[in-house]
This record gives sequence, C-alpha cells and structure tokens, in this order.
Amino acid sequence: MTPTQNAAQGLQEVKTLSLLELIQNGGLGGQLIIGVLFVLLLVVFYIYFERLFAIRAAVRYDANFMPQIRTYIVSGKIDGAQNLCMQEDKPVARMLSKGIARIGRPLEDINTAIENAGRIEVYKLEKNVSILATIAGAAPMIGFLGTVIGMILSIFEISNAGGNIDMKLLSDGLYTAMTTTVAGLIVGIIGYITYNHLVVKTNKAVYLMESTALEFLDLLNEPA
Repeated sequence: MTPTQNAAQGLQEVKTLSLLELIQNGGLGGQLIIGVLFVLLLVVFYIYFERLFAIRAAVRYDANFMPQIRTYIVSGKIDGAQNLCMQEDKPVARMLSKGIARIGRPLEDINTAIENAGRIEVYKLEKNVSILATIAGAAPMIGFLGTVIGMILSIFEISNAGGNIDMKLLSDGLYTAMTTTVAGLIVGIIGYITYNHLVVKTNKAVYLMESTALEFLDLLNEPA
C-alpha cells in the first residue's frame, strides 16, 4: 500500500469517527457532563410538552360560554352562572366565578377580585416554565465546563508524556473536549426556543382572560 493510500485511509477513519466514540473516549469527567446535559434535555422536553398541553387545554372552552353567562346575568340567575362556571372549570371560568360571586358590590371590588383570580391562574399556567430559562442559560456553561476539564486532562496527558507535543493525543483531547460544548449549546438552544414558545402561548392565554374579564365588566356596567 502506498503512502498516499495510507494517508487516505487515515483521513477516512477520522471522518467516520462517531459521536458515541467521542463520548466514550471523553473520560469519566466528560461522560458525567454529557449525562447531566442529557438529563437536562429530558427535563426540557417534559416541561415543554406538559405545559404546552396544559395551556392548550386552558384556552379551549365552549364558544357559547360567554353568551350563556350574559343570559344568566341579564335574567338575574346568578346561581345558574356560577354552576356554568363550575362545569366549564377552565381558568377563564374560575376567574369569572370570583366576579360573579361579588355581584351586587361596587364594580371596583368585582374588578379587583377578577384581577386577583387572574393572577393565580396565570401563575398556574407559568408553572415550571422558568426552569426552561434556567436550563437555557446553564446548559452552555455546563458544556463549557466539560470542555475546560477535557483540555486540562489533555494537557495533563501531554505533561506525563514528557512535554513532547503529540498531535494525535492533542487532537483526540480537543475532539472529546469540544463534544461537551456542542452538547451544551444544543440543550441550551432547545431550552431557549421551548421557553419562548411557551411564553408566547401563555401571553395569548392571558390576553384571552383579559378580554373575557373586560367583556364581563362591560356586561355588569350596562344600564338596566
């Protein structure tokens, strides 16, 4: 086999180096970092899909809900409106239930009750979403920590080799060290995207709650 063929074969081996091999060759420190990032990725996916389905369920209610509430209020059937809110059992319904229970009091008191109930419902919708923001910021730093550890270990190995710079040993160390940075960036990007998507979905739910509350207050403020 000619030297050219040997060089081509060596190049081919480098190109076929898999991510799994990089992780396996990354040492205990690199494998622990990758393991932590993988757990964080699972947490991101769990929180994202759990909150996404919860928010979608929260904003989905009967289109006839508000017209029925209007009918009950106008006809003076407060108990019927309360029962309808209990049957619907959605954030909007629970928020309006607080206002319906205070019908007869000053409009400012009703508005305050609805706002307080709305804050509680928004807090429920935002449950654990802040964890995604934390992971989005922490994951790249964790990956970079793995890179620094890998670099230190590579330098340590070169030092044990008598100070002679072995390019193969150095390049292998760089490959494995940079793997944690890539993994950290991937987890951070996914966490950032999922967090912002949930924020947008939550804002839409808040807007729906605010518009419904305003419609309810306008109903109470209509002349008899």
